[in-house]
Amino acid sequence: MDVLLPSRWRGAAAIFLIIAEIVVCQALIPTTLDGPFKPSTRSFDPSLRRGSADLPMDHPRLKKNVSGNFPQQIALALSSSPTSMWVSWVTGDAQIGSNVIPLDPASVGSEVWYGKESGKYTDKVRGNSSVYSQLYPFEGLSNYTSGIIHHVRIDGLEPGTKYFYKCGDSSMPAMSDELVLQTMPLPGSNSYPARIAVIGDLGLTSNSSSTIDHLTMNDPSLILMVGDLTYANQYLTTGGKGASCYSCAFPDAPIRETYQPRWDGWGRFMEPLTSRIPMMVIEGNHEIEPQVAGITFKSYLTRFAVPSEESGSNSNFYYSFEAGGIHFIMLGAYVDYNSTGAQYTWLQRDLNQVNRSNTPWLVAAWHPPWYNSYNSHYQEFECMRQEMEALLYQYGVDIVFNGHVHAYERINRVYNYTLDSCGPVYITVGDGGNSLAKGKFCWDSQPEWSAFRESSFGHGILEVPHILLSLDLQLKTYLIGFVFSECHEFPQVVNSTYALWKWHRNQDNYKDDKLGDRIYIVRQPELCTNSSTSKVILSSSTVHKGKEWQFLDAVHKQ
Repeated sequence: MDVLLPSRWRGAAAIFLIIAEIVVCQALIPTTLDGPFKPSTRSFDPSLRRGSADLPMDHPRLKKNVSGNFPQQIALALSSSPTSMWVSWVTGDAQIGSNVIPLDPASVGSEVWYGKESGKYTDKVRGNSSVYSQLYPFEGLSNYTSGIIHHVRIDGLEPGTKYFYKCGDSSMPAMSDELVLQTMPLPGSNSYPARIAVIGDLGLTSNSSSTIDHLTMNDPSLILMVGDLTYANQYLTTGGKGASCYSCAFPDAPIRETYQPRWDGWGRFMEPLTSRIPMMVIEGNHEIEPQVAGITFKSYLTRFAVPSEESGSNSNFYYSFEAGGIHFIMLGAYVDYNSTGAQYTWLQRDLNQVNRSNTPWLVAAWHPPWYNSYNSHYQEFECMRQEMEALLYQYGVDIVFNGHVHAYERINRVYNYTLDSCGPVYITVGDGGNSLAKGKFCWDSQPEWSAFRESSFGHGILEVPHILLSLDLQLKTYLIGFVFSECHEFPQVVNSTYALWKWHRNQDNYKDDKLGDRIYIVRQPELCTNSSTSKVILSSSTVHKGKEWQFLDAVHKQ
């Protein structure tokens, strides 16, 4: 219900709400309106590279803990609508060796039971199942065939609602324990998931465990995984007791073998999180995994359900979905991205259909960064940038998440290597746990578009919740102006233009709420439209303050 207060009470009400909603400000949090920021680098600590050895397959977090055809590796994923959700899992045992026989997918059913009350499952739905094989018919190499992989899409759910569910085959019976899922809120300018976790280049190391443990403490509503998930293609070389020189050990093998059981271990490693929180994935270079007959990406394409058909792409390599007032675009860097190709055509159509009144925030993600000042992978995907950057800029993409570089870097708003107040904020979070970049950079001095960089393990959290949305506009505006002009400290986003980004480093004591980086990302829709004449170009010597910020300052001074 709207709160209408006389003007003489509004100051008192603001102070009361600030005390109620905000812990006393202990540190200033900058906003992108304070930028562009002077480039900053936190020095590399070599001791942080410890813990990058792969976890063994008999590690408790990787071992299979169910028998027979009971579900394992349970994972949720969003569909394109908050009224539907994907549930995926694996049954049976994978096989590895010279002679492997695929399981029959029809031998185990794919069912999900669900309802709004624990133990009362009012609805049941069936899905489909499949198996895949990874074949290496070369001396010394092993073939692999998977367990049965099940995907079920639940439709007709209520947005923003908790459901209890089980999955499996009731005829055996082999159903999972009861689990809980939460649907996303309806699209809307004041409707957002509470916290969105962003991870890249995770792997299966001790550092990966630390990342996931910290992320779990943050209790996200949604996870973005921006590529390079398992590193199964490196396990026989750098992990376990593999060969130190792959080509030396297997000189007659034209293809590097990927150790597919790592995918099963990774699914079990992630299950405590993904069985209750939807995870949206996009492919990285370590998911390519070539095998005979030129087949690639078989594991990635078979194991994950994504809303490709629902979003009109019909390709698991690129798709879109919505989570409350955010429209997400997941792009494929390892398939055709040319302006004459299918992905570009789909992207153009998808962007054109976005309703910024319902989904004010537009967030894109793909694996390799376009803007990166580290030696590692510098300008590796410059061709993709030249093909697609203008389109993303034209439609006002707000934030871009990438991985690939095993470090953290936040970029000032930029377009075509020029500081630009209407360009996206690019953030690289390739520091999930596999290994760390050594803190070596491509330029002698940090470029002006690079705002902050550090080579440490961690994960990011984007907060776009709804707070004070029931207040009348004048009171809400007064509150925002008061808080931001006094200390910049406000725990959540209060409207469709402010979002809080936080980067959590693994080495920090989580209970002390230490952060490696944090900033309010501010949209300026009144300045940044589809018209190129309204763009504002910045130099490193200028600081731009948007009209909304100036208005809020003026309101507070009144």
